[in-house]
Amino acid sequence: MPVLDEKIKEDVKGMFKDLKEQVKFIVFTQDGLIKVPGIECETCKDNRMLMEEIASLSDKISIEVYDFVKDKDKAEQYKIDKIPATIVLGQKDHGIRLYGMPTGYEFPTLLNAIKMVSTTNSELSNETKEKLITLSKPVHIQVFVTLTCPYCSSAVVTAHRMALENDNVTADMVNAQEFPQLAQKYNVFSVPKIVINETTQFEGSLPENTFLEKVLESVK
Repeated sequence: MPVLDEKIKEDVKGMFKDLKEQVKFIVFTQDGLIKVPGIECETCKDNRMLMEEIASLSDKISIEVYDFVKDKDKAEQYKIDKIPATIVLGQKDHGIRLYGMPTGYEFPTLLNAIKMVSTTNSELSNETKEKLITLSKPVHIQVFVTLTCPYCSSAVVTAHRMALENDNVTADMVNAQEFPQLAQKYNVFSVPKIVINETTQFEGSLPENTFLEKVLESVK
């Protein structure tokens, strides 16, 4: 059964006409025949189907699928520690990650990531780009979301844009409902909740310049 209805497919196809460079999904999932205690993944099958369906809508998009357990070396290569996980690659790995199935308000987040890596255009201000260039230490941004949160997508998009601009930045969308143990660890009571380098935390979809200040603060 298709994940997307025909109207949405046509709209997505129209958006994909603006894609320039090739995009590749790296999807980590769980083989339906193998169940490992502690790694049950209820949305893995649906997430894989969604990514395959989206990839079929443009010849600019390809997909590679790996089993999280059987393909442990690949998971370690991309530093994937939970599933379902989707990496959106452009000409290189920009550090753009989605953990959990990006539907609801997070579906546009996925589409934006595709467009961003294909056009290599972050749409960040020149001032933000200049400050991001100064980052020389690893920055890991986790944006906790729920699929019913209308403000979460913009926070994830801002994080993904920063990852596109600087190879030291990795930016994750994390569906708090699919990873309750992480939500508990980081005291996620409202979303979006942003955690940077385990040291800096804040809530809400902040303006680009304020978000950047938090990123820079995390490496001081």
